[in-house]
Amino acid sequence: MKRNILLLVALFVATVAFSQAARQEIKENIYRSASNYFAYPGPVQKSLTAAPKGYEPFYISHYGRHGSRHLINNSDYDNVLNALEKAEKDGKLTTLGHDVLQRVRRIVKDAYLRHGELTLLGAQQHQGIAQRMYERFPEVFRGKTDINAKSTPVRRCILSMENALQELKALNPKLNIRHDGSYYDKWYLNYETNDFNNLKGNEATEKAYSEFCNRHEHHDRLMNSLFNDEQYWREKINASDLNHYLFKMASNLQSTELRHEMTLYDLFNEDEVYDNWLKQNAWWYINFGPCPLNGGVAVYSQTNLLRNIIATADTCITKKHPGATLRYGHEVCVMPLTCLLELDNFGKEIADLEQLDDEGWCNYKVFPMGSNLQFIFYRSKKANDPILLKVLLNENEMHLPFEAINGCYYKWSDFRDYFTRKLDMFEQKVQLRKEPF
Repeated sequence: MKRNILLLVALFVATVAFSQAARQEIKENIYRSASNYFAYPGPVQKSLTAAPKGYEPFYISHYGRHGSRHLINNSDYDNVLNALEKAEKDGKLTTLGHDVLQRVRRIVKDAYLRHGELTLLGAQQHQGIAQRMYERFPEVFRGKTDINAKSTPVRRCILSMENALQELKALNPKLNIRHDGSYYDKWYLNYETNDFNNLKGNEATEKAYSEFCNRHEHHDRLMNSLFNDEQYWREKINASDLNHYLFKMASNLQSTELRHEMTLYDLFNEDEVYDNWLKQNAWWYINFGPCPLNGGVAVYSQTNLLRNIIATADTCITKKHPGATLRYGHEVCVMPLTCLLELDNFGKEIADLEQLDDEGWCNYKVFPMGSNLQFIFYRSKKANDPILLKVLLNENEMHLPFEAINGCYYKWSDFRDYFTRKLDMFEQKVQLRKEPF
């Protein structure tokens, strides 16, 4: 009896410790609440697991998101600026409201004609990622090896690629680098189709998300701190939108040089920060994760990308010294690809949106600015030994959904067979365009 009680206590303590882990992590580092605006933190895992005896890395396949950037749309700035300037004209701002307006004007000025552009921090992130890739796997970049890099035709992605390539070239001037940023490769680097949008959206999913947001929409305190007339903001201000855009602006400040001068996070208390993150976490889970409410279809938006990774690797591993294949794109690919690969906990189907944090599904762990997936291939000195690989998410070792031969090391043939079958089964249900023409 005593043993059973101790076991129940241990299980309860473990459950509590895991419950709402993101709330504690965000409390420790408020920048994590930024979701996809979280600036790349670098690898948590400082040293990697040694390869099995006799194996060494010989090829890297990669997909990376662009680095830190300014907000993309005029509305991301104007929705806040216009609301506060109108209230200033009407004499409805508090002392804090006037102070926030001055900060917002400074942010708007800093981003003028730079919407969506890579920031200095974004360039530095990709330089650092490339340097660590080179230092961790020097065998891949030895001598006059080939580096084949592709980017979507978006300037921040192209510049991210170029910063990484310049770093690699500085480390080894002998590298033979080919790089391109063309619409020609967009069909797998950032595949977009209305088919998936139609599949993701259904009445039950939209209802669940709307109800979830309503439960976590708390902006009254913030509005009353900015405006001196509650009736005014309730009648004249879209408070939900203003809360959303202020939090987005606060989140993205960490990606700019203004992070050294100011913050907007001081406007939100701990619960408000967490609630704003919860809404974004749920939105990303529904639209780009394995959400069972819409059948988990969103992850298959990266079918073309995963097939390209597999086909390219099959070609490259036949070469004696294949080098690296580097791809640069967006978080809307990193997130679903991570889930499609079922890395660690990210392929988990969670029907209750309220349980996402409790189940450990946290978006900021997947797709910060500069996020990346690296597939590291290993070859044995013995000719008949199988090709192995391990997968890194943001430079940290991940586990795949089938048996490893050693820790985080898997047979390439098992990877190829598992995911080819998975994609084939899905394509039997939904027809996807596999080729760009």
